[in-house]
Amino acid sequence: MSMTGGAGRGLRRVILGATTAWLLAFTLLPMLIVVAVSLSEPRLGAPPFTPLFEWGAGFWPIFNGHITSYVTIASDSLYVAAFVSSLRIAATSAFITLLIAYPMAYAIARASARARFALLMLVILPFWTSFLIRTYAWTGLLNTNGPINNTLINLGVVSEPLTLLHTEFAVHLGIVYSYLPFMVLPIYAVLERMDWSLIEAAQDLGSRPYRAFVRVTLPLSLPGVFAGWLLVFIPALGEFIIPDLLGGPDTLMLGRVLWTEFFNNRDWPLASALAVVLLMTVLLSALLLVKALQRREAA
Repeated sequence: MSMTGGAGRGLRRVILGATTAWLLAFTLLPMLIVVAVSLSEPRLGAPPFTPLFEWGAGFWPIFNGHITSYVTIASDSLYVAAFVSSLRIAATSAFITLLIAYPMAYAIARASARARFALLMLVILPFWTSFLIRTYAWTGLLNTNGPINNTLINLGVVSEPLTLLHTEFAVHLGIVYSYLPFMVLPIYAVLERMDWSLIEAAQDLGSRPYRAFVRVTLPLSLPGVFAGWLLVFIPALGEFIIPDLLGGPDTLMLGRVLWTEFFNNRDWPLASALAVVLLMTVLLSALLLVKALQRREAA
């Protein structure tokens, strides 16, 4: 018995040790490297930034860190506008995704077992195609001579093609379409485990369907809503492919600004500082949602 317990503890230590080593090597260490680069200064050469530490005459290395990049981000209206625009587009897209995903998840959870499997497969089916190919497909659909404009003209809705591509509308559409399953699945997972007899009890006590939904179903599904919001809001905040392919030159998002600073301007410290600011925003958003959920559960 003790040997079995010792072997189990040893196996747990190995698994925990391997997981910790993986997180340190591929999560924490890259973050520390990005932070270190953000505190350096740009230069011509390889690498295109000054070293953070230099050995002087003494025993200890000399710290050459600067916060110039962070000052530039805070003082330059371009980066502030890109940050605000990214927050607005990500939050708006996540909200629209929630409005579409919740009825879908509710309908799937209330469907029969056979229909539920088929509906879930339809939700997951887009994942079988490359994300880049699906985004490229929207460029053809939204083009001035694409099927959407042609259909609207043939139906007499519009007299001339609409400008749908390279607009902020196209960016919202691409984000909602691409990340919709990430909102549907967490909400469905919570609703599928819910005790539906609670709804029947509420209706037996005189609650109308809408009131029973607001007072029973919606509060119980909030963990799935919060999880889905994070799964959509976080990647949308740093999205690059969708704004680059579907957005116009006026659509400022941090993903495009990061790419420009890294590959066009070769200003790695500034790009790293933008990445750190983006990371801190994501962590703060996740922390606020988790705290809100914990306060609600405690209440």
